Order: sequence, then C-alpha cells, then structure tokens
Amino acid sequence: MLSYEEALTRILARAQCLPAERVALEDAAGRTLAEDLVASQPMPAFNYSAMDGYAITSSDYAGAGPFRAPIIGESQTGHATPSFQAGSACRIFTGAELPAGSNAVIPQEDVRLSATGIEWTEAVPAFRHVRRMGEDLAKGAVALSQGSRLTSARLALTAALDHGVVAVNRRPRVVVLCTGDELRPAGSETRANSIPESNAISIVTLAASAGAQVRVAPLVPDDVQAAERALRDALLETDVLVTVGGASVGDHDVVRDALQRAGAELDFWKVSIRPGKPLIFGSARNTLILGLPGNPVSAQVTFTLFGLPLLRALQGSNRPMPQFLRVPLGAAIQQKPGRTGFYRAEIVDGHVFPIANQASGAPSSMASADALVMVPADSEGFPEGELVSVLLLGN
Repeated sequence: MLSYEEALTRILARAQCLPAERVALEDAAGRTLAEDLVASQPMPAFNYSAMDGYAITSSDYAGAGPFRAPIIGESQTGHATPSFQAGSACRIFTGAELPAGSNAVIPQEDVRLSATGIEWTEAVPAFRHVRRMGEDLAKGAVALSQGSRLTSARLALTAALDHGVVAVNRRPRVVVLCTGDELRPAGSETRANSIPESNAISIVTLAASAGAQVRVAPLVPDDVQAAERALRDALLETDVLVTVGGASVGDHDVVRDALQRAGAELDFWKVSIRPGKPLIFGSARNTLILGLPGNPVSAQVTFTLFGLPLLRALQGSNRPMPQFLRVPLGAAIQQKPGRTGFYRAEIVDGHVFPIANQASGAPSSMASADALVMVPADSEGFPEGELVSVLLLGN
C-alpha cells in the first residue's frame, strides 16, 4: 500500500493544468488565475485624505502653535480638486484627493473654527492622515499571482485595479458515479434491503466548492457488465471521473474490474490510511479516475484528502495541497499503528476534540466534524494538550 503522501504526490503528478479562458469578473468567483494580475496604475492612484478635516502644507506651520489658516476651497470625492494656496487650508473629506501643494490633513475634531478660518495648537508632520499614492501597490507590481484562487477579497482587489475581465483556468468537468445494489435515490419509495444514496450529494458539493462543474450519473448495480457500460458513458467528455463504492476486493466490488474492461489503466488501488484504505486512481485517455470507498465517511474523507487537491491542481492552483494547522488536543487520541489516521473532530475554544464515534459508516459523525486530526502511521496517538496536525473541513 502507498502512504498518504506517496499517493497524493502520484495523483498530483498526473494533473495537467486545464486551458485558460477569459471571463467577466462577476463570473470569476472561486476560479483560479491563469496569469499574474498586474497593477496598471498605482494604488491608490493619488494622495487622498484618511479623515474629514483640512488639508495644509505642513512646512507652513512648523514650530510651536497655535496656528491659524484661512479656508480656501473644498475637496470632495468624485469632484475636481481645487487649486491650493500656500499658507491656507482646504476643506477635505475622507477619500478626497489632496490638492497639489498640500501634504497633510488636520482632523476636523482637532481644529476650532473662527471667523477667519481655522485654528489648531500642534504642528502636523508631512503626510499625517494621508494615504499616499502607490503605498498599497506600485504601478507594475504583481497584485495577485498566477494560481491564486479568486476569493471575495481578491475579487474586490481585482475590481479596484479596474479589471472587468480576468484570465482563469477552465473548470474541471467531473462525473460522480455511485454503485451498489442496495442504493436508491433519497426520498424515493422504500424497498426491502435498500438504503438511500447519500454519497453523491456530498461529493458534488465538495467538488463544486473547489470550482468543478459536476454531474451525477445514474446509479449502477453491482454487475460488472452494467458497470462497464456506465463507466464508458461517464468517461465521455469528462476531466475527472469519481466512482463511489465497489472499490475494495470483495465478491461484489466490481468497479476495479469494470474500469479495466472500460479501458482504464490503474495506477494504484490501496492507500495506507484510515478511513479509506480502498482508493483507486488511474486514467482512461484524457480522464483521470478516482475510485472512492462506499462508506459515507470514507468517501468524504478520501475525496477531501485527494479529490480536492486534484481539482485545485487541474485549475493551476499555486496551493493545491491540503493546508494543515497545528492545534492543541482537547482530549487524548489513540490508534493502532500501521496506517495514517484521519479522525473527525470539533474545534472548541482553540482546542481540537476528537468525536467519540469514528466508525466509517456513521454520517452523523462527519456532519458534526469541522476538522480532521492526522495521526502518523507509526504513532499510537497523542495525549491531551499535544499539538497535532489538523485539516479544517470546508477549506
């Protein structure tokens, strides 16, 4: 069996970045930049006031106060900047451009209005309460690197840089195919010995959160010929095929055999982790294949660990790997050495608490978890208070 790290490395090595396309900014949320985003002008583009107050030239009012200045002109956002006279003060509002010749702002609460202008007591240094041109980004600076995922804050920065269209990598096309004689659609009429299919919705949601376009194939019974036909259909015009169930080696686990009949070349089919040891990875023509175990927790955990990084890599992400944090354990955790463990847990008050029920067929435990605690294969676990590697779910 491959280790977790070896399996992930082999999967990502097969991920070839999808072609770039240009999309409108409003359609770019969650997409990955296909090229550096460069500031075509300084940010900010001019010196502007950080306060409501009065713009002055600081050198005109050096030494000990009090100081006095007549008010000449007014600068407000969205309007032409007035001319400025040395020895005067210009009324200015937050965000408004400083008139040429002024270099500091006195907040309005620090002045006293008089019949002839304003009075204040303390000298104001140059650029006090001023946001200087280019202090955030210089012209020509890389604002966002190629491979950056366009979050809400990054979209706002893109808009602020006056880009209405951006180059992003194409979304991966994903097909999710679930197998099992026992499965029926959730909410459908109950039949003997059946269970509602619940894995597809979780995989679809996870894949969509990583930027994929996802469709679900019809349910497939535990029949190798039926599975082969379904797999051949699913492999058409698909970047990633995700199968769920039938990935092990039991008499009714037909997916591995059916994949090979459908022309797939399998790279590996076991990973030394818990939960999720039966994990298939391979390809057929231009489609990558990820075969997940059928237990609900195992399916969600393995797709989180391997499927999400694969989808990020296909879009050219500069951070495709899972990002683990170091968090103290709120309660001890134990395991039998031999496989790397990923344990469902909750984070409370800065500590991570393993959930009591770690059964791979317990969806409720996954629904309660907001993190996975990773315990190395050679470890018997960790005591309360130990710093452990934690992967936040939903990230």
